Amino acid sequence: MSHRPFHHGNLRTVLLEQAEVVLRERGIDALSLRELAREAGVSHGAPRSHFIDRGALLDALAERGFIRLADQIREAASRVPEDHARVLHAAASAYLAFAERDPALLDLMFATKVGEPSEAVRGAAERLFGTMADIMNAGVEAGAYDADDVGRLTLLLSATVQGIAALVTSRRITASQGEALVDDAIRLFLKGASAG
Repeated sequence: MSHRPFHHGNLRTVLLEQAEVVLRERGIDALSLRELAREAGVSHGAPRSHFIDRGALLDALAERGFIRLADQIREAASRVPEDHARVLHAAASAYLAFAERDPALLDLMFATKVGEPSEAVRGAAERLFGTMADIMNAGVEAGAYDADDVGRLTLLLSATVQGIAALVTSRRITASQGEALVDDAIRLFLKGASAG
């Protein structure tokens, strides 16, 4: 990890970027505010002006992860023609790509914590599920499902894709097996939704 000097006002961003590198390369147990401060070239107390404790740092990382994943899914879905099956596949593939790039971050985002997640983390998670709901609402407009089913189907699709991503990140299956499962899941999902 290289030392990157911070400029007034961007220490929080620098710390979060460094924390993501540590998370990616060495895992969650290696994350320490003191170590991040050393890497940033600031006093060991400086990070506390942005993160009261390690838990606040982890929440900020989870928040960034949810926002990034939502944005990547939305972008991937917007790049395909208005064929709902292809939009679903693009969204699920973007989810898997995120999981492959940042498995520890994805694990952190969905980790069970003591106490309630922060309001910022809840809001960022809602952004992700809102993105999935928007995709499902487009499916209603395309005639793929009834509007009454959108909430349930959004949760079902999200849980399915998260489950496949967890299998990939835990190395239970390969990334290519994950993509094949996505293909099967979307085909069965659309078939079941249209039959219901």
